[in-house]
Amino acid sequence: MRVLHTEWSGDLGGQERRVLAEVTGLANRGHHTAIVCRGGTRFYEECIRRGIEVYTLPLRAAYDIDSIARLSKYIGENRFDVVNTHSGKDSWIAGIAARFAGVALLVRTRHLNIPIKRNIFNFIHYMPDVYITCGTNMRKTLVEDCGFPPDDVVSIPTGVDAEFFDVKRNLAARLKYVGAGSTPIITNVGILRGVKGHEVTLRAVPKVIEEFPNAVFLLVGDGPKLKGLQSMALSLGIDGHVVFTGHVAAASEIAEIFAFSDAAVLSSHSEGIPQAVMQAMAAGVPVVATRVGGVPEVVEHEQTGLLVNPSDHDALAVGLIRVLKEKSLSAAMSERARQFILDNHSAKVMLDKIEALYNRLLEAKLLDEISSR
Repeated sequence: MRVLHTEWSGDLGGQERRVLAEVTGLANRGHHTAIVCRGGTRFYEECIRRGIEVYTLPLRAAYDIDSIARLSKYIGENRFDVVNTHSGKDSWIAGIAARFAGVALLVRTRHLNIPIKRNIFNFIHYMPDVYITCGTNMRKTLVEDCGFPPDDVVSIPTGVDAEFFDVKRNLAARLKYVGAGSTPIITNVGILRGVKGHEVTLRAVPKVIEEFPNAVFLLVGDGPKLKGLQSMALSLGIDGHVVFTGHVAAASEIAEIFAFSDAAVLSSHSEGIPQAVMQAMAAGVPVVATRVGGVPEVVEHEQTGLLVNPSDHDALAVGLIRVLKEKSLSAAMSERARQFILDNHSAKVMLDKIEALYNRLLEAKLLDEISSR
């Protein structure tokens, strides 16, 4: 197959990493893949680093006529069978361009559990042949709350890279980020933006350090909330217990961080199925996460991790203290979590499902074309 993905976002968070995983994974299986994105972004730079074929466009707005025309020409000249869009602006531009170019299969992947307004002015939402969601809760939202036909929405959760299943405990690696006496290490991986709720994690710190005076919270990533969160840590008097790592690009670096982490925390206000949580589970790190979006699809309370209500920093602190103190519980949950992710959410499982979906729909399109002649 010849598959083109489009992505407006220039970040390098879970959504963007999934796009990269799909593109490189299908390329490794012998398919021709490429990405359309904006130039000069972190996402673009990562595409170049990985040797992905990239075509840059401004992607300024939904009705960016120049980008639509150029993209339609690019799709036609390269005879793509599939165009898979991911963010709002590129879904408009690429959706229209793909139809002008006569592409066989138009796919949209939804990464956020936010309802789509279906009306005549949002006609682009009716154009894809199929929607892929990153979890069953997101699929339920599109079908039950937004009125999309059930047969047109497929849940294919993001897969975890193989390297996270082979993480070996390595306490020495923590010296890159914290002092030798820092223990336990609680890790929160994610772009520092409002929806991730890092302020809830910070508010949980005082209660945790009452029980573990040498505890350190590692906030892995950067983003628009960085300065505000740093100021918050200072005002709470916990800056000596919080380390902001800044941007961490490579999956191998994140895996290395999990190798010395004693717990992983997610304090988001909204989520699909967060990759950082699944990566921690694959690496054998006990997880405490907020009960939002698709998180309960992978974190079953007291079975594969602990769940707390969103914005409840006291409950988050209690959960973290529990996994740090109750070693037998943490070990049992971590083992079940690792096996669950291996069986259901590996990168191979994700790619198998995507490849099968593309093939099935393309074959159906071909049969329809033949029968109409």
